[in-house]
Amino acid sequence: MNMKIGVIGSGTMGSGIAQVAAQNGHSVYLIDTSQQALDKAKMNLSQTMSRLVEKAKISADQATAISTLIHYSTDLNDLSSCGLVIEAIVEDIKIKHTLLKELETIVDKDCILASNTSSLSIASLGAALNFSNRIIGIHFFNPAPLMPLVEIIPAVQTSTFVLEKCTELIQQWGKSGVICKDTPGFIVNRVARPFYGEALRIYEEGIADFATIDWAMTHFGGFKMGPFTLMDYIGNDINYAVTESVFESFYFDPRFKPSFTQKRHKEAGYFGRKSGRGYYDYTEVAELLMPNENEEIGKLIFNRILAMLINEAIDAVFMQVGTSEAIDLAMTKGVNYPKGLLKWADEIGLPTILERLEDLFSTYGEDRYRPNALLRKMVKEQKSFY
Repeated sequence: MNMKIGVIGSGTMGSGIAQVAAQNGHSVYLIDTSQQALDKAKMNLSQTMSRLVEKAKISADQATAISTLIHYSTDLNDLSSCGLVIEAIVEDIKIKHTLLKELETIVDKDCILASNTSSLSIASLGAALNFSNRIIGIHFFNPAPLMPLVEIIPAVQTSTFVLEKCTELIQQWGKSGVICKDTPGFIVNRVARPFYGEALRIYEEGIADFATIDWAMTHFGGFKMGPFTLMDYIGNDINYAVTESVFESFYFDPRFKPSFTQKRHKEAGYFGRKSGRGYYDYTEVAELLMPNENEEIGKLIFNRILAMLINEAIDAVFMQVGTSEAIDLAMTKGVNYPKGLLKWADEIGLPTILERLEDLFSTYGEDRYRPNALLRKMVKEQKSFY
C-alpha cells in the first residue's frame, strides 16, 4: 500500500508521523505555513537519523533513503496526489474546519482525510466536508516514532472501507492500532483521568503530599512515574486543559471534575519541568521532597487510585468505547501502564474492586465513586474479563 502520505503541521507530532510513514517506504509531503518550522523539522529529522545510524538501528543508506522520501512545503497544493492526509495542527475546531474545506478542493475524492486530534469530535470535523465518509481520527502518541499505540476513531460518517484501510495501514507501520468510539478523550485520555484526578483529590484531603502519592503508585503499582511527576512532565497547562475539555465534553460529569490545586498551579505558571517549577521544584537549589514511606498509607492511596482507574476502564467497556482487549492494549502501549486495567481487575478480583468502590461511595456519597453497572453485574454473575 505505497500511497503518498500528506502530513500537515511540522511540530513534534507532525514530524514524528512523517518519519513513521517515510520509514515505511511512503513518499511524504510535510506541510506547514511556516518555512522556519519546516527548516527546524528538517534539521531535527536529520539529527534523529544520525542518532539511529550511530546506534546501528538503521544503516547510513537507509537514513538517506528515509530523509529523501520527506518533502517539505508551505503549499497545500502539493498534497493533490496523496491517498491519505493527516492533520496535526492546533486543537481549534474552526481552524481545522477551514483547513479540511480547503483540502477537499485539492485532493482526489477518494483521498482519506485524518485528524490526529486528541480532544475534538471526529464527527464534528467531518461535518465540514462534502464527502464526510472519508474522515477518520488517527491519534498517535508522543513521540510518534517510538510510541506503539495509535487510536483509530471512526466517526458516525466514516465508511467501512476507510476504517479498514487505515487499520491495515497502521498495522503495516508496525503500530498497535486500537479502534475506539468517537467519544471525549477516546480511550487513553478518558480512562487515565483518575490517575491525576484522584491523586489530586487525595492530596486536597490532606491524606498525603505529592511525593508520598507518587511513591505509593511507583512502589506498589509499578507505574514508571507517579501522577505528580507525570503531570509535571506533561505540563500542568496541557494536562489541566485536557481535564477541563473532557469534563465539559461529558456534560460536566462529576467523575471528570478538574481540581483547584492543578488550576492554581497552572495560574501561577507552575507548569512543571518546562517552567522549572510544578508540583516539584526543578531549580538547582531545590530541596528534594521525600515521601512518607508508611506502608499502610501507601497501600490505601494505591488501592484507591487503582479502583478508580479500573472503574473508568470498565465504564469504557460498558459504553462500548472499545473492547476489553483494546482498552488494556491502549493503556499499556499508550501510557505505559504496568498492566492492562481489566486484567489487573481480574487478578485482584472484581468483588474486591466493587467493595473498595462501594466503601468510597458510602463514605463520600459522591457520584464520582459510584461503581459501574457492568462491574456490579459481573460480580453478581461471577464473571471476569478474561
